[in-house]
Amino acid sequence: MVKIYQTDLENNQTKIITNYEKGSWINMVNPTEEEIKEVCSNLNIREDFIRYSLDSEEKARIDSEEEDNTILFIIDVPIKERENGNEVYTTMPIGLIVVRDDFFITVSLKNTDLIKSFENEKRKMITTYKKSRFILQIMYNNSSNFLVALKKINKETELAEGTLKTSMQNKELLQLLALEKGLVYITTSLRANEAVMERTLKIRNIKLYEEDEDILEDAIIENKQALEMSKIYRDILNSTMDAYASIISNNLNGVMKFLTSITIIISIPTLIASLWGMNVPVPMQNHLMGFGTLIILSLVITGLVVILLNRKGMLK
Repeated sequence: MVKIYQTDLENNQTKIITNYEKGSWINMVNPTEEEIKEVCSNLNIREDFIRYSLDSEEKARIDSEEEDNTILFIIDVPIKERENGNEVYTTMPIGLIVVRDDFFITVSLKNTDLIKSFENEKRKMITTYKKSRFILQIMYNNSSNFLVALKKINKETELAEGTLKTSMQNKELLQLLALEKGLVYITTSLRANEAVMERTLKIRNIKLYEEDEDILEDAIIENKQALEMSKIYRDILNSTMDAYASIISNNLNGVMKFLTSITIIISIPTLIASLWGMNVPVPMQNHLMGFGTLIILSLVITGLVVILLNRKGMLK
C-alpha cells in the first residue's frame, strides 16, 4: 500500500494526492514489488533503501547514498503481536528516507500506531516539505510510544503477579516470561534508537534549525527515560520471576515432604501385617487376643511415628 501526502503552502493543510510531487510524504506499508519499482522509478532512487526497511531483522542505523543524495534512517518502533495465542510486545524497524530535498518516504512491514497517528489526528501538526522536522517529530513520538508500551507492560506485570499469588499456574508464569522477552526487545531497540538520534545531530546533510534541535533533544531525553524505565522494569521482572520460581520450588518440596511422611506412616501397619501374615510360625499365632494385640501395637507405633514426624515439621 502506498499513500502520498502533501501540505498545501497556502492553507497549510495536509491532504492525500495521487501524483509524485516535490515536497510530498510517501507512506509505504508492506508494498508490493510493483509499488516498489514504481516509487523508485518516479523518484529516481535505488530499491535497496526500501528493501532494507522491509527486513524485519534490520537494525536501527543511518545510511546515505551520495550519488542520488538520499539518506536512510532506520528506527525501531514498539508493536504488539500475537504469539501462540498470547499478546507479546516486540519491536519492528521502519525506514525514514529523505530523497534529496524533494521527497520524504516512510517504509514499514505493518501499519504501526506511530505512522497512523500522523495520518490521522496528528496530520495537522506536520508539514511534509519540512522533512527534517518531520523526521524529528517521528522520533519524538516514537520515544513517547515506547514509554506508553513500558507502562502497559508494568501494568500487565502487576496483574500477573496478583493472579500468581493465588493460582501459581503455568499460564501466568508464561505471561511473565513473554513480558520479560518483550522488555529485552524494547531495551535493545531503545539503545539502537539512541545511537541513531545522537548521530542525527552530527549529520551535515540534514539542516537542523534551533527549534528542530530542541525537538531532537527532547526525543533523546524521552528515549533515555524510556531506556531507564525498561531497565528498572526488567530488573523488577527478573526478581519477580526468581522469587516465584523459589516459591514454587519451596511449595513442591513441602508437598513432597508431606507425601513422604504419609508414606512412612502407612508403611508401618503394612509392615506389621506383612510379617504376621507370612505362612510360618510367628509369635502369638495361637493367642486368643493375638489379632487385637497386633492392631494395638500397629496403632501405638504409628502414633509415635506421627508425633516424631510432627515435631520434625514433616507434616506441615
